[in-house]
Amino acid sequence: MIETTLTLPRYSVVMTSIFAPSEAVRGFAGRNDSRLYVAGDKKTPGDWQATDVRFLSAAEQEQFPSRLVQLLPWNHYCRKQAGYLLAIAEGAEIIVDTDDDNVPKSSWAVPAFTGEFDLTETGGGFVNIYRAFTEQFIWPRGFPLPRILDEKSIPSVAKKGEVRVGVWQGLADGDPDVDAIYRLTNNRPCNFDERSPLVLDEGTLCPFNSQNTAYCKAAFPLLYLPALVTFRYTDILRGLIAQPILWAAGYRLGFNEATVVQERNPHNFLKDFESEIPCYLHPDRVVEKVGEVVSPKYSIAENLLRAYENLVKAGLVPAGEIKLVDAWLQDLDDLTKVR
Repeated sequence: MIETTLTLPRYSVVMTSIFAPSEAVRGFAGRNDSRLYVAGDKKTPGDWQATDVRFLSAAEQEQFPSRLVQLLPWNHYCRKQAGYLLAIAEGAEIIVDTDDDNVPKSSWAVPAFTGEFDLTETGGGFVNIYRAFTEQFIWPRGFPLPRILDEKSIPSVAKKGEVRVGVWQGLADGDPDVDAIYRLTNNRPCNFDERSPLVLDEGTLCPFNSQNTAYCKAAFPLLYLPALVTFRYTDILRGLIAQPILWAAGYRLGFNEATVVQERNPHNFLKDFESEIPCYLHPDRVVEKVGEVVSPKYSIAENLLRAYENLVKAGLVPAGEIKLVDAWLQDLDDLTKVR
């Protein structure tokens, strides 16, 4: 693995791109508190170049000293993981996962990972976090369809409390992350209300994505993006798996007001719908199967592997994913030993 002694800014921001440098790339690259990593792909322009960006070309990735990177498919969103590993190798303490169409606002920031925050009730099941930040009828990609019309799914503040947050999901104004059903039937833009962060207590959960999402160092194993599921499901599945594992480790998932504006890259909504079908069918079963095997007696990394093994047994994830998860965890273990 790579060994470096770089001194990094507070945030290590990671994205992948198959387009020329975008406004989002320039926005994150120009920040003093961040270092931007961009993982290229076979479709990325050969002359891709941007100031103050650590760009990992396809050619460089082919030589990358990582078990996982050598196994990942090309022309796939999961190539982003090469960026995670390089950031970790270079000493990242906070990794911010984002995309090349999410433009940071001047006020962009990540809340503290430990502190007193507004908390939802405990054991509330799936909630629609968007409805805590807007009265508009809108829901996040991956939210269980039977709950869309359920008023009980609108989260509220049950208390304030001291809590450790493992993952912060920042929202996105303009064209936020919604499913193809919303886009095909409504597709209204949304600018979320300004409000204090809201943390989901244990047993209360919501899908979260990879578009404006910060992980503390302890939660880095949960960055793993499944590579053998559909494109529109990969980060949603990752987030569903992560939440019971966070609870077992004493961490929570938090949501922050919109700190980016999404200027969405072109999409075919019907193709998105096809890719999202597992999001519509399986969220409850995924959480159930992960919850069956995670335990506070195991580490986050161990619980991640146990979760995938149980999901494979349940027929919810292809068996080949286990080899990739194992390679990811071995890479992380190697980096820990190097540092």
